[in-house]
Amino acid sequence: MAIRVLVNGALGHMGQEVVRALQANAKFDVVGTCGRSDDLSAAIQHSQADVVVDFTNAHVVFDNSKKILAAGARPVIGTSGLLPPQIEELKNMAKAQNLGGIIAPNCSLGAILMMKYATQWIKYFPEAEIVELHHNEKLDAPSGTALRTAQIMSALREKQPASRPERVLAAGARGADVDGIHVHSVRLPGLVAHQEIIFGGADETLTVRHDSLNRRCFMPGVLLACEKAMGLKELVYGLENIID
Repeated sequence: MAIRVLVNGALGHMGQEVVRALQANAKFDVVGTCGRSDDLSAAIQHSQADVVVDFTNAHVVFDNSKKILAAGARPVIGTSGLLPPQIEELKNMAKAQNLGGIIAPNCSLGAILMMKYATQWIKYFPEAEIVELHHNEKLDAPSGTALRTAQIMSALREKQPASRPERVLAAGARGADVDGIHVHSVRLPGLVAHQEIIFGGADETLTVRHDSLNRRCFMPGVLLACEKAMGLKELVYGLENIID
C-alpha cells in the first residue's frame, strides 16, 4: 500500500519539487497539499495522511511540527531554523504519542555523506572551520546543515587549548562560534546551497565541499525520509542517522 503523504509549503520552490518527486514514485500517494492560508491540522485530518512533509520557513516550522504530531501524522521536516529546545520538545511530544519522524536540516545525500566523513576527519584534524553559502532569500544563518555539522564535529574532536586573543577589527569577522567551531555564512543571489569544511593541520589543509546545483538534488533524501519515517518510533534529528 502506498504511503499517504501531505506536503506543507507545496507552493514554494522546494514544495513544488517535493510534490513532483512524490507523484513520480509509486511508493507514495500525495493526498493533500497546503499553503500558508490553509488549516494544516484540518488538512491532515481530512486527508488521513501517514506522513507530512514540511518545507515552509523558520518562523512557522515549530508550530507546524507540533500540529503534525498532534494530528497523529509522522513529520518529515525539511525546513531549517528549529532551535535545540524546540527539537527536544518535539522529540518528547513524538515519544509520548509513539510516533516516528525525521527532522532533516539537509536532505541532500551528498551533504549527508560530507557530514558523516567529517566525523572521521575531525579526529585527525581537530582544527576546522565551516563556510556555508546560500541564496539571498534564505532567512536563517547559519544554515541548519552548518549548525548540525559543527555540533557533530565538536562532540567528537579532542578538546582544544584556548586560542590566543584576537584583534577582531569588525564585528562578526570570525563568523559564528558554534560549540567552538567557527561558521561563516554567505548570502548571495545566484547561489543555491553550498558548504565547505576546511581542516587545518601541521603544514597541510584538507578541504571538502558540497554543492547543490538544483533543488532536485534534495529529492532522493526526502523520499528516503518519508519511507523510513513509517518504521520509526521516535523523532530523529539528522538524515545521517537513517542511512548506512
